[in-house]
Amino acid sequence: MERSGTASRTTQETQVDISIVLDGTGQREISTGIPFFDHMLTLFSAHGFFNLTIKAKGDIEVDFHHTVEDVTQNKTDVFHHTVEDVGLVLGDVIRNALGDRSGIKRYGYAVTPMDECLASAAVDLSNRPYLVFNTPVPAYPETGFGLSLAKEFFRALSTNAGMTLHINVLYGDNEHHVIEAMFKAVARALDAATRPDERISGPLSTKGCI
Repeated sequence: MERSGTASRTTQETQVDISIVLDGTGQREISTGIPFFDHMLTLFSAHGFFNLTIKAKGDIEVDFHHTVEDVTQNKTDVFHHTVEDVGLVLGDVIRNALGDRSGIKRYGYAVTPMDECLASAAVDLSNRPYLVFNTPVPAYPETGFGLSLAKEFFRALSTNAGMTLHINVLYGDNEHHVIEAMFKAVARALDAATRPDERISGPLSTKGCI
């Protein structure tokens, strides 16, 4: 039986449509209007082996809830609503695809290097959303999509997926590398956590449910 999910979200700021197949091969079709974010979501699909379709339209020309200052050009890039809403809807489709979470390993962990950077991610598909996000603070952001936006994405993802998520970047000087390493690590940890295990009958919990 294919474990898949679809969900949509339409607001005055964004329109997001996402579908996922957990037991996929990494096939993807991703368009958010934010090239760097598209690249990160492509990595998420490839390294998690999730078949993923994401179509998002947002007011990236004018919106921002939280801003990321471009120090070199003294301006503010605006992607927040799109990034957060993609995280929320991606969390929804993961939750839908997991169903009652019977038979899955529930926990996953991965460590991923990216040149000078090393990131780890630990996942518990607990239905108790929580995000821990520890990263080095770069002196100057190198892209309009910075660490604060990455944190907003993962907070939204963990909230709607019902996932405890710990991201720890041990070290890294390049902001692009830091963000890329964490997206890869989270994808790999989530892939491990969602895998079925024939030894597990029902949800992996002494309470009998997750």
